[in-house]
Amino acid sequence: MSLTQVPRDADFSLPAVRHLNWDRPFFWLQAGWRDLKANPLPSLAYGILFGLGGDLIILALFSRPHLVTVAVSGFFLIAPLLAAGLYELSRRTANGEKILFIDSVLCFRRNGQSLALFGLFIAIAIVLWERFSAISFGLLGSSHGVDTAAYLSKIVFSGEHSTFVAVWFALGGLLALLVFALSVVSVPLMLDRNSDFITAMKTSLRAFTSNSMPLLLWGAIIVLLTLTGFATFLFGLLLIMPILGHASWHAYKELVE
Repeated sequence: MSLTQVPRDADFSLPAVRHLNWDRPFFWLQAGWRDLKANPLPSLAYGILFGLGGDLIILALFSRPHLVTVAVSGFFLIAPLLAAGLYELSRRTANGEKILFIDSVLCFRRNGQSLALFGLFIAIAIVLWERFSAISFGLLGSSHGVDTAAYLSKIVFSGEHSTFVAVWFALGGLLALLVFALSVVSVPLMLDRNSDFITAMKTSLRAFTSNSMPLLLWGAIIVLLTLTGFATFLFGLLLIMPILGHASWHAYKELVE
């Protein structure tokens, strides 16, 4: 691991960030697995919450295809905030402290205002994406009362709307990349150092631009593993989300000085 620091911002006091090797995400996953084994019950409790929450969202929106896709996208966007309790578990484990599930949940009280403002930012991004998706899918015809799988198969795989699909995925990817860059270390930083959310997002963006290779790989791993969890009717999320949450804490600790 390289310990080269990125110079501090001359106009805004930000934590220093390190340059890391491209393969560090695999070590973060190993550290995440160790934290899960050290805190099996509270970690798996978060996994159950992620799985049940995902199931309820998809079941509630299954008759509205464009909202199903938005819900999955929103899951990726809001996951860093929902994983705050897992970051707290990892933080206290590193300090040699014992922690209960309820203690990790209460971590939101430590910097509640900044976390709430960050959550508002994520909510705005989700709403904007939902509105764009609703209008876009609406132009292709109403999905009301249509089987979701059949509707999405017609739109995505029939080839009739290839340009729309390409543009929709491209814009969604750009939004996801922007939110990822602004959030990759934001929530851990707000919890660990009581940073305000602007400082946290600027630091996160600097960490991303200084470590594009390892963090693009990390983002790809998160997407791949999360989609694997969805493909198993969200049962895979019981293990996947706690590991990713713990691993994200270790990513933050290596990225930010």
